[in-house]
Amino acid sequence: MINKTESGNIFATKAKHIAFSINAEGAVGGGFDGQVAEKDWPELLKCGPQKIGTVLSKTIGDVTYHALVTHSLKDGWGTEEEQRENTRKCFDNIPVPVGEEIATIAIGTGMIGMLSGANPRQIVCGMCDSKHNITYYGFSMEAIKKCYEEENAKRNQPGGPQ
Repeated sequence: MINKTESGNIFATKAKHIAFSINAEGAVGGGFDGQVAEKDWPELLKCGPQKIGTVLSKTIGDVTYHALVTHSLKDGWGTEEEQRENTRKCFDNIPVPVGEEIATIAIGTGMIGMLSGANPRQIVCGMCDSKHNITYYGFSMEAIKKCYEEENAKRNQPGGPQ
């Protein structure tokens, strides 16, 4: 669940875990994934093809990065339901105890994400559905709650971020 929002530099987070999206083809470079690879995780550039739902993790000092394979460059992000479910599964698959904070960025909102069919509303809903405590660097909590409520109303499901 998204339990907190922040603005600013995610690399300065107090969270011990930072999660971000990568594609199934392993083509890392243009977005936040490229920044992580350049800053701390050069091996990520050579991760090769991965299955959607896979979580790759690497600890650097006090921070563990988690690369979430959420979409394909070739096949896109999937249907709205698939985007939501793939995002939830990826976050739930992060190997941390429930309750430990995971910081993340606004996944799918960059140019490549938008051009390849990302639906940030569904991605945010998937984060809200996760069992983990997520600190979201991006939209405000009010915007997240409104998005979650509207999308769940479409699906006729109760709930929302805490």
